[in-house]
This record gives sequence, C-alpha cells and structure tokens, in this order.
Amino acid sequence: MTTSKRVQDRSKKKRVHGLEVATEKWKVASKIIFLMEVLKQEPEMVIPVRSLEQYRKQINLPKPHRISDFLRKTPKLFELYKDPKGVLWCGMTQKAEDLMEEQQRILEEEQADKAAEHVTRFLMMSVDKRLPLEKIAHFRRDFGLPLDFRTHWVHKYSQHFRVVKSFDGVEFLELVSWNPAWAVTELEKKVVTGITETANLQTPGMLSLPFPLKFPENFKRVHRYYREKIQLFQQRSYLSPYADAQGLKPGSLEFDKRAVAVMHELLSFTIEKRLVTDHLTHFRWELVMPQKLMRLLLKHCGVFYVSERGKRFSVFLTEAYDGSELIEKCPLVLWKEKVLGLVGYRGRKKKFETDSDLSDVEGPDGLVHSDSEVGNLHVQLEGQDTLDYKDPLLEDDSEMDIGEIT
Repeated sequence: MTTSKRVQDRSKKKRVHGLEVATEKWKVASKIIFLMEVLKQEPEMVIPVRSLEQYRKQINLPKPHRISDFLRKTPKLFELYKDPKGVLWCGMTQKAEDLMEEQQRILEEEQADKAAEHVTRFLMMSVDKRLPLEKIAHFRRDFGLPLDFRTHWVHKYSQHFRVVKSFDGVEFLELVSWNPAWAVTELEKKVVTGITETANLQTPGMLSLPFPLKFPENFKRVHRYYREKIQLFQQRSYLSPYADAQGLKPGSLEFDKRAVAVMHELLSFTIEKRLVTDHLTHFRWELVMPQKLMRLLLKHCGVFYVSERGKRFSVFLTEAYDGSELIEKCPLVLWKEKVLGLVGYRGRKKKFETDSDLSDVEGPDGLVHSDSEVGNLHVQLEGQDTLDYKDPLLEDDSEMDIGEIT
C-alpha cells in the first residue's frame, strides 16, 4: 500500500525485476505468435514479405529495420523463399506448423471448457450480466480463446451465454443462466474447504478473506511504514465480486476493497495472471470499478504489480509468480514457452532505460495485434536499478538461407 499516483513516480529500486523480466518474456511470445497467426490465416500459410509491411506497428519494427531481416532472426519458425519473379515469400517451418496444430488442440481439447467458465464468470460479475463482444475480444489471448472467438466459439456454449445485438447494432455477450457454483471466488476456493459444494445454497454476499500479499525485499520499508493501514485493509469485510455492487458509494473503503477483489478475480482467470491495464479501464462501468483504476493498483502493491514496459502498462497478480516464473502453468503457457525456446536468444545485453512502444490489441480480423517489445527467456539482472536485455530478433547475427521457388 503506497501513496504513489503514477507508475513513473516509482523509484527504480521499487521495481520488481522478476516481473519486469516476465513482462518482456511474454511480449516475445505476443510478437512471434502474432506473425504465426497471420500466416495461419493465409490459404497456403505463406505470404509475400512486402504484405507484412502493414504489420510493422503490431510487431514494433521501426524503420530502417527490414521485415525480411526480422524474419531471418527466427529460422526455426519462419522460412523465406523467392519465386521465379524474384518476389520474397514467408512461410512457417514444419516445426512452427506443428506448434500451431498443437495450440489448436490445446484450445479445443484442454482449454475450451475452462475458458467458457471464465467468460461466464466474467459476465456474472458485470452489472447487466452482459458485456460488449468487442471489449471481451481484447482479452482473447489472455483467456485462452481461439482465433474464431467472435464468429464460432461464442455460439458453442449456448447453455452459458449468447450473442445479442443492441438497437444500434452493437453485439453483446449475454449471460443465459446463473451458475451458483461459479459465483465463488478463486480466493475462496483456496482458503475455504468444500466451498464449491455448498455454493448452491448461498447467495454471494460479504467476504472477510485477506488477500495474499507478496512484497519484494526492497519493499520492506514500505511494508513497515504502512503496516497498520495494510492490516486494517486486510481485516475489512468486502462485497463479493459476484454480488450486486450498485449500491456502493464510489470512493468509499468498501467500494475500493471490492474493486481489489474484482481485479484479483479477473487476473486469476488469465493464463499468465497478467493483463494490459488499458483493457481493464474499458470495464469500469460494467464491473463497478473506480475511475482512477491505476491509482488503486499502485496503492495495493502487495496484491498487484504494475509494469511500465510499453505505452500500455501491464498489471500482474503478484502471488502467482516466483521471481519471473509462473508458479502454476497451464498447457497454453507451456506451449508459449516452447515457442519462446525457438526464438534463439543468445544472452547478449543491452540496458533498459526507455519504454517500448506497444501492447496487445485485438484487431477486427480476430488477430491479437501484439504491440510489444521483444523479450527473452534468459534476461540477466545486474544490481537493482537496471534490466539487461537484447532484442534477439533485431540483434542476433544468425540468419536463415533464402531458398528459390522453382
């Protein structure tokens, strides 16, 4: 719990370096997987390299860097060929195609039902029990939803939700039936034995469960200074994220603590236990959240951690990480790590002093437009003030051979 109102006001010594490393690591995956998804949607899974110029912003590749040079840096995933007319084409290696098939299998066989549960619970937390479909699409990758989320996937679980249109043509995802067993927070499940079995007999109401707190070593002084306030916050009862919160007064202690509970629950739904903060602000009205959401996240730094990498910041659930590693990894996270293992980072360094440009944005084509800087799996830390990192896709000197299409 701190008084800082802006992420930029935070001292470098208060940054959690393990989570800054995690931020960069997941941004690698976003960039690479974005290109793999672009290729997957092509009829033959190949595309002229010049057609990839339109995605410079999404992969954060400024000029004068060339798209072809960028692709050469990941020869285990991408292949380049010239046709008889000299046009350069890009495709995926067999390993990359196998990985995309594996991802599809995970999404369909292992992730689908859990994602449907999380989307349903998201709707259950909302004021009107419905949310704009386009807003939910921002969380497509975070929730482990497939590329056809808007066109096909949403219609597969008609027992849970349905697509409706407003009078002005806006599509909403609307809750079909309330599931009492799902109106139990992830925190309750961890703390209260057998809570899901008795949920059918209960209506969501007041909770008195403290939030797990995780402060890094260099936050000890902060923790001591605010110890009494933290204890009072932890002891205060709060309204369940699944209860009707429209009667709460904005700015009240009860209002703010419920908002922390909503954020905790929503982050628990995500596969990386991390979200882009800009996307969260889209739901302030639907989830009865404060206008100054960033201030709330920064204030409760033992529950959340905000990374300032990029124009759009990311918020982490601190309890879910041990250093830079997720404590519990779902199949999709393990799959992402396979992709990252083929990027080819060699451990060279560069000082991190400026923010990267972009974040994760869902475009109208259903692709996640990954606006993120490239990270690496083996970022090394020196001291407490800086993060060392080299962009493997711009700096690695290994290259693939360009074949000829005959």
